[in-house]
Amino acid sequence: MPSSIEIFDTTLRDGVQFEGISPTVDDKLAVAEQLDRLGVAWIEGGWPGANPKDVEFFARATTELTLDTARLVAFGSTRRAGVEAADDKVLHDLVQAGTETVCIVGKSWDYHVTEALRTTLDEGAAMVADSIRFLKEQGLRVFFDAEHWFDGYKSNSAFSLQILHAAAEAGVDCFVMCDTNGGSLPDEVERIASETASVAEGIQLGIHTQNDSGCAVANGIAAVRGGATHAQGTINGYGERTGNMDLTTFVPNLTLKLGIATIPPERLVDISSVSGRVAELLNMPPQPAQPYVGVSAFAHKAGLHTSAISRRPDTYEHCDPALVGNRTRFLVSDLGGRASVELKASQLGIDIDPVAASSVASSLKELENEGFHFEVADASLELMIRQATGWVQPYFEVESFRVVINHQQGTGNRAWNDIEAQIVTDAIVTVVIDDERLKSVAEGSGPVDALYAAFRAAVNGRLPALDRIHLVDYKVRIVDSGGTDAITRVLITLSNGERTWTTIGVSFDIIEASWHALADGVIFGLLHAGEASNRDKPGPTS
Repeated sequence: MPSSIEIFDTTLRDGVQFEGISPTVDDKLAVAEQLDRLGVAWIEGGWPGANPKDVEFFARATTELTLDTARLVAFGSTRRAGVEAADDKVLHDLVQAGTETVCIVGKSWDYHVTEALRTTLDEGAAMVADSIRFLKEQGLRVFFDAEHWFDGYKSNSAFSLQILHAAAEAGVDCFVMCDTNGGSLPDEVERIASETASVAEGIQLGIHTQNDSGCAVANGIAAVRGGATHAQGTINGYGERTGNMDLTTFVPNLTLKLGIATIPPERLVDISSVSGRVAELLNMPPQPAQPYVGVSAFAHKAGLHTSAISRRPDTYEHCDPALVGNRTRFLVSDLGGRASVELKASQLGIDIDPVAASSVASSLKELENEGFHFEVADASLELMIRQATGWVQPYFEVESFRVVINHQQGTGNRAWNDIEAQIVTDAIVTVVIDDERLKSVAEGSGPVDALYAAFRAAVNGRLPALDRIHLVDYKVRIVDSGGTDAITRVLITLSNGERTWTTIGVSFDIIEASWHALADGVIFGLLHAGEASNRDKPGPTS
């Protein structure tokens, strides 16, 4: 196996093809900064000329991005069939992108050449060779993504190898084997990668895998075993259909399990916070069960696991979570007792006596019976433990709050073509800060948004840390289906841009449950406002 692997990140190109992702240019620039912070070797920024957004990105990147470890790559395709490379617009757009490295994609499966491109196999090979040669003549480093490499090799290896040799003769810098449909299995990938490496004549081989069969990371590792020294993937596995190889799993697996160098070793600790920050920038929900970087990756429920791990962490953890910027979490629920609460308090740095711990354990059992679920609301649990020790939050007192929803038009039925125009939500919040009574009204897109807007307006700068705290997610679940008087559970997730946390509220009234969760979230954010970011100290997240 190789001693090191080049990490090529394609979050900004292939990753943004994931359903639900549509970043602005500012978002893409911010993601690029996070990727460089992580220490990847290459950042594929997009397809210049394909859309105005990518054109603007490359234009701005040359002046606005200062990259430390990474180099920017522009993506495109080979020349069209029957068109000279010098006359092909896509290739000219790549030259004009301003990057020193480009990556082009072309066919390596005979079926695609004859059926998708509707041309001959010789012309398919010439399209690859001519395009690479033209770009090399412009002084560019050229990577070639051999689309459908594994399917093509299994179908007609002679033609696939013809593409490899055509690319090599044209001067390609890295030949990337792509499992484009994501249907290959690790044993196939390792075998084909090994056979390819044996005839690659000194050319650097890369791997690009999709996750359609759930094997993207495993296939990436298999390709490395077979001889690949360049690996393409995305943060959090974003990508077309079911996604790409998740670099937040692939990189730690290679570095920690196989001893293969990937990113600068001192930056591996940043991978959890980069994962979270990229998710936030792309407006995607976090994946709690994500290996290595998910908030549940090193979470343990009360019982046998927590008892053992409190003494010897390696009994139930496959690696030290601190190596990837994550942390051990002990989940306290109605299944636990005083010892579990004491263990959780110790982890949080809170001194708690046995009486207070027993009180918390007893309260947990009662509250979870009423519909609370503290496993997913660590922030609320921490506040509960602190209050049991006698701590009283010093930031504000709530005197009253009210939400008014006005239906402004129609007969009461939904106006499908103009939903926003018919509903207006106003909230009135009265709080006391330093004996000063503060009251404000605000409008929002729903009751929670309106409540938070009114609260912020009432505070009016008296709590400066509040300016950085914003709503990320809002979930409602009916716990007890008792008709119109059912118990409602609300989870609210907030963030200050560096740290994310979740709080809970439960009530027969959805507005009351929402307010309790929101208030807890604000208090938690104010409590930890002065702490270091996730990059330096992973905080309680849910």
